[in-house]
Amino acid sequence: MSDQAERVELREQFARFAQTRDPRIRDRLIEAHMGLAGHLARRFSGRGEPYDDLLQVGSLALVKAVDRFDPERGVEFSTFATRTIVGELKRHFRDRGWFVRAPRRVQELYLQIGEVISTLTQELGRSPTIREMASATGVGEDDVIEALEAGQGYRSGSLDVVGPEGDTFGDRIGSDDEALEDAERRAFLSPALDQLPARDRFILKLRFVDGLTQSEIAKQVGMSQMHISRLLSRSLEILREALHAPPRD
Repeated sequence: MSDQAERVELREQFARFAQTRDPRIRDRLIEAHMGLAGHLARRFSGRGEPYDDLLQVGSLALVKAVDRFDPERGVEFSTFATRTIVGELKRHFRDRGWFVRAPRRVQELYLQIGEVISTLTQELGRSPTIREMASATGVGEDDVIEALEAGQGYRSGSLDVVGPEGDTFGDRIGSDDEALEDAERRAFLSPALDQLPARDRFILKLRFVDGLTQSEIAKQVGMSQMHISRLLSRSLEILREALHAPPRD
C-alpha cells in the first residue's frame, strides 16, 4: 500500500472511530502510530531517564491522543499526536526538575548567570551581551551559551521567563498556536538542530522563539548584524536540507 493510500485509510478509520468509538479500531490506530511514540521517546533518551520509561510515557500519551483526536478539525493526526506526546515527555522531565539533566557545573553556572544578568542590567541600563556575561563569570562565551540553553529546562523562573507577562518558555511551547501544523516537522528536525554549534542554536532561539531582530541579536551576542545574518542563513540551509532529506531505514 502506498503512503498516500495508507494515510487515506487511517483518516477513514479515525472518522469511523469518532462515530463508533469501536475499541478494535482504537487498537489498530494506536498500533499504526506506535512508531511515532518510539521515535519521539528516543529524542529524549540520554538525558537521565531510561528509554523504556520514556517509551511508556510516550505510549500512554499516544493513547490519549487517539482518544482526543477530532478528525473534523482538519489537522493531521501525526501532528496532533506529536504535540501531545512531546508535551507529556516534557512534563515528565519537568516533574523531575531539569528538563535536560545538565551537569552540576552547568546548573551552578546558570544560577550564577542569573545573578550576573540582574547586576549588569542595573549597571548598564540594558541586557548584557554574551561576552559581558562571560567576562563577569570568568568563563568562555560557549560555556555561557551552554548554561543558558540548559537553563531553559529549569523549573525556577529566572532566565526561563521570556514574556512581559511572566510567561515561560515552557508555557509558549505548551500553548495552542497557529503553527500547530509544524509540530511534526520540528520533531524530525531535532537531530539536525543537535548537530549545530551551541552558539548557532542559541541565535536561532533568539530569532525564532524570542522574536529578536538581527540587530538586537547582534548586540546581545557581540557580533555584527552581517555575521548574524550569515549564521542564520547557514543554519536554516542545514535545517532545510534535513527537512527534505529522504527518510532513513
